[in-house]
Amino acid sequence: MKAKKSSEKKNVSSDVPANRSTSPRRLVERYSLLIAAALVLVASVRIALTYTVFNHTSDEPNHIACGLEFLQRGTYTFETQHPPLARVAAALGPFLIGARVEGKIEHDSLDVPKEGSRLLSRNHQYDLTLALARLGIMPFFWIGCWVVFWWARRLYGVEVGLMALFLFSFLPPVLAHAGLATTDMALAAFIGAAFVTAVLWIEEPTSKRGVLFGACCALALLSKFSSLPFLPACLGCALLLYALQESFDRRAVLPTIRRLLPSFAWAVLTGAVVVWAGFRFSYGPVSPGGISVPAPELFTGIHAAVEHNRLGHLTYLLGRHNMKGFWYYYPVVLGVKTPLAFLLLFGWGVSLSVRKDTRPQHVWQPLGLVAGVIAVGLYSRINIGVRHILPIYMGMSVIAAVAAVQLVERFGKSSWGKALPAVLLLWLAGSSLLAHPDYLPYFNELAGGQPEKIVVDSDLDWGQDIKRLARRLHELGASEVSFFPTLVASYRSEFQMPPFLRQDAFAPAPGWNAVSATYWKLVRLGCIYLTPDGRMHNDYPDRTLWPDTLPPGERVGKSIILWNIIPETAPPTAPESQLGRETRSPSK
Repeated sequence: MKAKKSSEKKNVSSDVPANRSTSPRRLVERYSLLIAAALVLVASVRIALTYTVFNHTSDEPNHIACGLEFLQRGTYTFETQHPPLARVAAALGPFLIGARVEGKIEHDSLDVPKEGSRLLSRNHQYDLTLALARLGIMPFFWIGCWVVFWWARRLYGVEVGLMALFLFSFLPPVLAHAGLATTDMALAAFIGAAFVTAVLWIEEPTSKRGVLFGACCALALLSKFSSLPFLPACLGCALLLYALQESFDRRAVLPTIRRLLPSFAWAVLTGAVVVWAGFRFSYGPVSPGGISVPAPELFTGIHAAVEHNRLGHLTYLLGRHNMKGFWYYYPVVLGVKTPLAFLLLFGWGVSLSVRKDTRPQHVWQPLGLVAGVIAVGLYSRINIGVRHILPIYMGMSVIAAVAAVQLVERFGKSSWGKALPAVLLLWLAGSSLLAHPDYLPYFNELAGGQPEKIVVDSDLDWGQDIKRLARRLHELGASEVSFFPTLVASYRSEFQMPPFLRQDAFAPAPGWNAVSATYWKLVRLGCIYLTPDGRMHNDYPDRTLWPDTLPPGERVGKSIILWNIIPETAPPTAPESQLGRETRSPSK
């Protein structure tokens, strides 16, 4: 399974001469680190420019409050379904400017986002506090960029490394979640790092590489508990593809395992210490069970994550609702949330891998990561956004970069061969730049003008456009608005929102009516809700909601639709419905 060292790199295709060298190529190699740094800097500036455009999303107050509890009190009890690494990184900036949790917070309740919202609004420093929290996630984006660049460069050379970094740093889903105080970018970065260091360790199982592999695995686990299925699945798929694509001697399996065992012990020991350190070397009873163990929050959190997946999560896809998800959810979401030019390059890269005569060297590595992530996604019962499979873009970027460089190498002498890669890259860059700052609700051309017909939640409407709604209502001179607030926030004090009127599912109120896409499509204006035992219930499955009957209203941002209902033409008010119950955003 040994890959060629950097000094022995092969070209991306076996039929391309390895000794071709031009002056521009030499310049690229000489200044590759400078070019890479420039790409990361451009992406970082684009991310930072979104910090104060959007208000906080549904999950950010939870993460900030939990991270501040960890920094301030040294405990981790507010909500343990996610580990502390990214949360502490997000909370560090607010902590340094004086943000502190107050009072007793009931475990895993609305108290947690309420406390997070209070922390954001303290001393009227909302924008500063939120920007600092989001800035704490930037280092994970840098780590992810470095992993993609280093990995692709090691396998295929400097040109592919830079191309992979360019593609990765221009993907709207990556930019979106690198700019939010959440856990998804950290997971992507360390899944990639753990996968690459695993391959390095298998190639040469020294104690040093074992320690590095163990540390990266631990950091992935401390980022998000979904790393537990992701990493084994990615490595398993990579090994299977290696066996299918490369010369494989079954007799070498046992000797290889014996060779790996000594350094594997170093990996396990390092991983255990890093994870325990990540929980401040805590020791105590684990719940459920009551047995005292090191890092009890780890086992409590894993149990909570497993239960969440067992119970499922309210999901909307293509007009359908489900609590157990859809096996095709993530393929559909990838198809509409990823730039088409990137998908075309990735598809070409996969096609190269099918035939032995065009197969790039070591392509089983990035393909294995992609296959492992999508395999876990197919069986997941938590389908609430492309962010949950964000690590897939690391492997996809490498494969797409191989395809882009191969197109130039193979067909560069013809005019169309030169134009095709340029058109695809300009298309990708243009669609990404034009999406600014709305990377979170980005959809490609396949989604059309009403993407809420496909998916909502954190792919489109995560509550991020409340500031824009408040500003638009102020411009319109609206003194009140019919709107159901699903985000825990200080609407009046921080956003200067006008008073809310009660929103009915079957008749709009006279005047201004605003509806968020998630509240409309996912919970059907409150008609769909979860019973105490976690089951999905629809009060009015056969009735038509009033937004379904009207022409599309004005878009506020990308996620809120605004109508002005003239009183004389407004439909009569429907009978009292059950929309008064408190509705919590289904994202987590």
